[in-house]
Amino acid sequence: MAEEYVPRLKAHYQSVLRDSLKEEFNYSNPMLIPGLEKIVLNMGVGEAVADSKKIKSAYADLMTIAGQQPVITKARKSIATFKVREGMPLGVKVTLRQARMYEFLDRLVNIALPRVRDFRGLSAKSFDGRGNYALGLKEHIVFPEIKYELVDQIWGMDIVVCTTAKTDDEARALLKGFNFPFRQ
Repeated sequence: MAEEYVPRLKAHYQSVLRDSLKEEFNYSNPMLIPGLEKIVLNMGVGEAVADSKKIKSAYADLMTIAGQQPVITKARKSIATFKVREGMPLGVKVTLRQARMYEFLDRLVNIALPRVRDFRGLSAKSFDGRGNYALGLKEHIVFPEIKYELVDQIWGMDIVVCTTAKTDDEARALLKGFNFPFRQ
């Protein structure tokens, strides 16, 4: 019987991080210890209003980054000033869970963020009050899977890390355990 593959960060969470969080916050029940729930990646493609091929390009790039098929998001209502009609494709998003989520987080923290130009650390204020963290990247080409020569346009992307933490302090401690580079 073959051994099941466990991502590096998941193994770190199970062996080291859970115990340190339990100690730090004095949890009585092990189910109260915060963990990662999901990571949502989103690319808004406003230029798709003028050129529908841009959505296909963003779709392919996000699929390469995430390792699974994204969903094309469509406009909910028409806005004449932006030339947007209801049902028009305007972006792509993907939700990562389980092993893919840990693999993505590993690549984000150790490869992509250090490649960001003029990077001074992540803001510790981007928590939503319920233990979720959001960050934005101006360029999707910082990910190693994207071949810079083949990119026709550089997209920005939003990354939301959803945790089971009840407070921002618990979530911050969890993400620090995963080596998130918060600025001081």
